[in-house]
Amino acid sequence: MGTVYRKTATKPLPEGAELFERKGVRFARWRDAKGKNRTARVTVGNDGSDRIVIEARTFTAKYRTRAGVVEVATGCRNEDAARRVLGELERRAELVKAGVLSTAEDAIADHQPTPLEAHFAAYRAHQQAKGVVPRRVLDVQSQLRRMTRDCSFVRLVDLDAERLERWLADQQREGMGAGTRNEYRGAFVGFCNWCLKTKRLTVNPFTQVPKADVKADRRRHRRAMTEAELVRLLTVARWRPLADYGRDTQRKQRDADAATTGRKGSWTYATLTLDTLDACLTTARERLTKQPELVARLEVLGRERELIYKTLVLTGLRLNELRSLSVGQLDLDGPLPRLTLDAAAEKNREGNSLPIRRDLADDLGQWLELKRQTASGAATRSGDRPEVLRFARPLANSLPTDAPLFDVPRGMIRILDRDLQAAGIAKRDERGRTLDVHALRHTFGTLLSKGGVAPRTAQAAMRHSTINLTMNAYTDPKLLDVQGALESLPALPLDADRISMKTRLQATGTDAKSTSQFAPAFAPTADKSAQTQSIGDKTHTCKGKPAAALPLDVTSSPDKRNNPPTTAVDGSREWAMRDSNPRHPRCKHGALTN
Repeated sequence: MGTVYRKTATKPLPEGAELFERKGVRFARWRDAKGKNRTARVTVGNDGSDRIVIEARTFTAKYRTRAGVVEVATGCRNEDAARRVLGELERRAELVKAGVLSTAEDAIADHQPTPLEAHFAAYRAHQQAKGVVPRRVLDVQSQLRRMTRDCSFVRLVDLDAERLERWLADQQREGMGAGTRNEYRGAFVGFCNWCLKTKRLTVNPFTQVPKADVKADRRRHRRAMTEAELVRLLTVARWRPLADYGRDTQRKQRDADAATTGRKGSWTYATLTLDTLDACLTTARERLTKQPELVARLEVLGRERELIYKTLVLTGLRLNELRSLSVGQLDLDGPLPRLTLDAAAEKNREGNSLPIRRDLADDLGQWLELKRQTASGAATRSGDRPEVLRFARPLANSLPTDAPLFDVPRGMIRILDRDLQAAGIAKRDERGRTLDVHALRHTFGTLLSKGGVAPRTAQAAMRHSTINLTMNAYTDPKLLDVQGALESLPALPLDADRISMKTRLQATGTDAKSTSQFAPAFAPTADKSAQTQSIGDKTHTCKGKPAAALPLDVTSSPDKRNNPPTTAVDGSREWAMRDSNPRHPRCKHGALTN
C-alpha cells in the first residue's frame, strides 16, 4: 500500500530570525525578501546548529513496483488529489506486474502529463547536440509552436492527425504553397519520430498525413542563364559599385509636371544600363577624384561580386556553402586545384573535396593576392578603367587560414536583382521562371548537360543523391541543343524515282553488303552464323557416297517448342524431318543431302 507525503529539507536560520517555542516544539519567525512573515519548525543539524525545516508545497507518492520502491512527484497540493494519482500509479504497476502493460508502455505514460513546450525544449537540445544548423533549429521550433497553437495541442495525448490535416487545408485556402505546407508537416513528423526513439510515444500520429503535390503547386520556377547573359552579368557586377556614383539625377515621373504646377518635385538617380555603363564610370572617376581610397574600395567590391558569381556558376556551390569558405579550404597550387567543404556547412553534412577549373583557380589566386595587398594598404589604382588593381610592393605575410574567402552580403538577392536590371536581363521569362542566386546552381547543372557531360558525372559534380534531381530539377531543357541532336540522326530519303532501292539501303546502312554506319564492327552478321556445328554421321550416303563432310547442328533435336524463335531451330526441325522420312522430297535417293 503506497502513501503520499510532503518532502522536507533543512536550511540555515535566516538572518534576524526570532526563535520561539509552541507546545514543546521550537519555531523560527522571520521576514522574507518580499516582506512577508514566514514561520518554520526548527531542528538541530548534524553540526549541532539550529536549522529551519522547509516543507514542499506538493505531495510525493511512494509505492512499490516490480523494480522496487519508487517515489513520483504528483504535482498536487491537495492530499485527496495526490491519493488519486497514487491509485493510478499503483494500478499501472499491477498491470505491468501481470503482463498486461509492458515496461515501455508504462514509461511512455509518464510523459503524457508533460506539456508540449517541455518536450519541444528537449527536442531543441537534441537537434543542437546533433549539429543541426542553428537557423534550422529556430525554424523548426517556430513551426512547431505555430501548429501547436492553431491546432490546440497541449500534451502528447492531444496530437491528432485529423486536426493537422484540417489546419493544412486551411493554410492552402489562405495561399500557403505546397512546399511550405510540407515543411510544416515535416517538422511535426520529425518531432514525433524523436518521441518514438525516446519512448515518449508508441506510434507517430502524423505518418499517414499526406504530402502536398509540389509539382502541381510549385511557387518558384527557376531557369538557367545563357552564356551571353552570364557575360553581361559579370560585366555589370564588376563595375556597377563604381558606376553608381556617376549616374545622372532626374525628376521622378510622377513629379514631372512640378515645374508647371509650382509644387516641389522629388529627384532620383537615372537607371544604370549597359549602354550608359562607360559614361557613368567616367563621371564617377571625375566626381571621386579627391577620394582615391573610395574608388579603390569600390573596385575591389566589384571584383569580389564578379568572382562570387563566377564561382557559383562554375562550382555549383550553394550560397551558404560559399559563405562558409575560408582561405585555408583552397588548394590552388596542386596539379588538380580544388576546394574542401566542411561537413557542417554542406547541406547533406558529408563534406566534399570539389575540383575547380584552372582559370577559376587563377582568378581566386589573384583575388587572394588582392586581399593581401588591400589589407596592408599596398593596392593603388592605375589607369582610367583597370581590370585589376596594381600592387605597389609584394607582401611577405599571408592571409590567415580562417579568413573568409568572400564577404558575401546578406542582401545578395537584392544585389543580384539590381545587377540583372542593369544588365538588361529579365527577372522572369516568358514561361514564368525566375532568376535568383540559387538559379546560378541551376545554370551550373544545365551547362554540364549542354556540354555533353555524362549524367552520373553531373550528379557527382552537383552532389545530388538521385540522378532524377540532376537531370530534371536542375537541367533547363530550353538551353539544351535538341536541334543539334536531331541533326545527328540518319537521313531517310523518300524520292524513289531518282534514288534506287540499293542506293537507299546503302545510304541508311541496311544493305547486307554495306557496312552499317551505327552498328559496331564486332556485331554478328547474317552470313556469319554463331551456330555450333559438327561432322555428320558417316552412315548417311547420297548417291552411294558417304556424306562425311555434311555439317550437323549439335543442338539439333525434334522441336519441342510451339514457336521456334530462330532460324537455327527451324533448321534443326528440317534435319529431323529428313531423318524420320527417308523419301524426303528434297533427297531423292533417300539419304541426307547437303
